[in-house]
Amino acid sequence: MSLTATLLTANSGLQAAQMGLRAVSDNIANVNTPGYVRKTVLQEPRVVAGQGMGVNVTGTKRLTDQYLELASQTATSESTRWGAISQYMDTAQGLFGDPTSDSFFFKRLDTIYAGFAAAANDPSSSLLRGQAIANVQDLLSESQRINGQLSSLSDTMDSRIAADVSQVNDLLGRINSLNGDIVRANLVQQDASGAENIQSQLVDQLTQLVGVRVSPHAGGGVDIRSADGLLLAGDGAVKLVYNATKGTPGNITAVSDGGAPQPLQLDSGEIRGLLDLRNTKLPALSDQLGEFIQGVADQLNAASNDANRVPPPASLTGRNTGLDLGTALSGFTGQTTVALTDSSGVIQRRVTIDFDAMTMSVDGGGPTGFSASSFDSDLTSALGGMGSASFTNGALQISASGGLGVATDAGTSQKAGRSFSQFFGLNDLVRSTGLGTYATGLTATDPHGFNPGDTITMRVSQPDGKTLQDVTVTVPAGGQMSDLVAALNNSTTGVGLYGQFSLDAQGRLAFTGSPPTNATLSVVKDNTDRAGSGVSMSELFGIGAAQRTTRVNEFKIDPAAAADPSKLGFAQLDLNVAAGTPSLRPGDARGALALAASGDVANSFGAAGGSSSSNMTVSRYASEFSGSIARDAADAQSRKESADAVKTEADARRQSAESVNLDEELVNLTTYQQAFSASARVISAAKELFDVLTNMI
Repeated sequence: MSLTATLLTANSGLQAAQMGLRAVSDNIANVNTPGYVRKTVLQEPRVVAGQGMGVNVTGTKRLTDQYLELASQTATSESTRWGAISQYMDTAQGLFGDPTSDSFFFKRLDTIYAGFAAAANDPSSSLLRGQAIANVQDLLSESQRINGQLSSLSDTMDSRIAADVSQVNDLLGRINSLNGDIVRANLVQQDASGAENIQSQLVDQLTQLVGVRVSPHAGGGVDIRSADGLLLAGDGAVKLVYNATKGTPGNITAVSDGGAPQPLQLDSGEIRGLLDLRNTKLPALSDQLGEFIQGVADQLNAASNDANRVPPPASLTGRNTGLDLGTALSGFTGQTTVALTDSSGVIQRRVTIDFDAMTMSVDGGGPTGFSASSFDSDLTSALGGMGSASFTNGALQISASGGLGVATDAGTSQKAGRSFSQFFGLNDLVRSTGLGTYATGLTATDPHGFNPGDTITMRVSQPDGKTLQDVTVTVPAGGQMSDLVAALNNSTTGVGLYGQFSLDAQGRLAFTGSPPTNATLSVVKDNTDRAGSGVSMSELFGIGAAQRTTRVNEFKIDPAAAADPSKLGFAQLDLNVAAGTPSLRPGDARGALALAASGDVANSFGAAGGSSSSNMTVSRYASEFSGSIARDAADAQSRKESADAVKTEADARRQSAESVNLDEELVNLTTYQQAFSASARVISAAKELFDVLTNMI
């Protein structure tokens, strides 16, 4: 080897050792710098004309472990997702109060039933009647307060998601910008580790907000992709947009320069947790709260409609059933009685209605047939000038004349689990400004009543809010409910690709998403109108969160009873008394006792929130509902703790691989120092040899 080659070899060794010493120096200087990843020098043999000529330094490299980075980022995303869910589920649980406290929401049921039991002991006491009504009002008011707070929490989710999306957009832009810096540094073989460290920290911040997939970018840096593979940053950064409309699932779309918005699928991260709360968990609580209050109202109204005021009122006006008269009357079984009494409670006209035989009997006389579609006029005829019946906008009204009052006896009448009087809401204690119930009583062979050609547009979404499709269903020409259900479930023009609508025995129409998407439905636009009543399909059946989550706000105490507790009906119509003897007596407390026991009567509950349809007492449903709230909060906390444990372990292993080890750096420092000294000694020896040769010449 020539002296020149020797000098070149030694010089390359000096430079390599110097670069190594510089890398070690940076590592030691940044031993306590958060996010710093230790680096090392990359070297390769230098070969000239087939001969070794020392070493080339090709650059520096951060000592990262891609697997550990991925594990840490994934664990971080899961931790923040469940952290958000746990935080707000705990807040939601707190809205119902402390189960050990007397103010616990569900304990108000016991207060209601105790209040009616006390009133039954002294039916003439306006004070006790007023207190019983106040107890019911307290439950309704508290349920509406809770529902309002749940709605406010949903608004909070909107604000937080919007803020997080703005932060994600900033992070994506900075990560993408750093890609350019890293690529340029690598092209000129400069140290890009500083930019790479900053970029790595930004990626870590990003994974707290959204679950992403990180991969190497050509030339240096990283590519950021969503869970479904959409490129978010790498060769340009997209802009995320949060789309939120009340009553429909919020979702995230990604917009690139000049491109159309693309739905973004999220599987983890804080934003996914907030979307889960906003789209699923909070609406589910509101929905189940509404179903619970509906169940309480149903049983109170069942008892109230089997009782009457003393003296009875001049008219009874029912609720808007959303049905036409013929459909509303069809399907009833058993018997019921409508009576007109004087102020003393003595029956002046009695009409017994037999739905099995479709006949009316006046004052015990022979039966006369009637039809469902003309029930109001037939009943008016049977009342014989003493009273009348009318049916307007889905509501039945029965009136008396000449100072008489109207009373009813539920008898054995039954449709959709309710008596005749309760089905029409003639003597409801708890009324609703809406329809009040989704148990329509409709069967597959009943007319659906909607105009052919009317449309309803529904949005099919994934649980994370990602829109799958907006589906517009046209009301079919076929007039039966089975035709309507078939149109809704059509796989081409309906939602059949994503799930199925079904009509249960109580006339509830419910949608169930099919796995694996388990899609949910919301209503974008509803142009349907049933039988000219002004009631749309979504209102009648409670389709979509916009309807179901506001239902609880529609319940109120009957205005007449609220204004005057003496108008709370406690007396039951006695049809076995002798002629001229009062059938309604002021001291009769059987209705009050029935109200007090209504919590222990089985009720049909529809599917709501996370619960399936069931048949149980109101008291048991309250216990199940209370337990499910606690379980959901505990489950979220448990998942958060598990995710935190995984994150802690993943972070520890990643730090072990990436952080600076002073002992290891000391060994590297000694090695590079010795290499530097050896190269310097070779240069010195070459110089001495050159001097000897020069002197010889």
